[in-house]
Amino acid sequence: MAVKVERRQRIKYGIRQKISGTAQKPRLSVFRSNLDIYAQLIDDENGVTLAAASSKDKECLAQKVNKSEKGKLVGEAIAKKAVALGLTTCVFDRGGYLYHGRVKAVAEGAREGGLKF
Repeated sequence: MAVKVERRQRIKYGIRQKISGTAQKPRLSVFRSNLDIYAQLIDDENGVTLAAASSKDKECLAQKVNKSEKGKLVGEAIAKKAVALGLTTCVFDRGGYLYHGRVKAVAEGAREGGLKF
């Protein structure tokens, strides 16, 4: 495994030791691939994904935007799904990535959509 990937994995484990999601305050987990970005609301107590959104969804694919703007669209989509479930707060899990660029765009989109963290 590459050094960069191992480093991110160690950071991710450190973050996960500090935070966890509940049914009332789920964990907003972000995964970033080279082309796409994914977000999930996770209840760690029951081991259940409550909602998920990605840049591969139809709403996001329909719009031709750059990767950071895709992140913002994913954040807004996950926030819309969370509000539909009656959730207003969550814990943000950046997944070992720096809080910058696409990861920050997801967080800002989720905040604009009505989630608080």
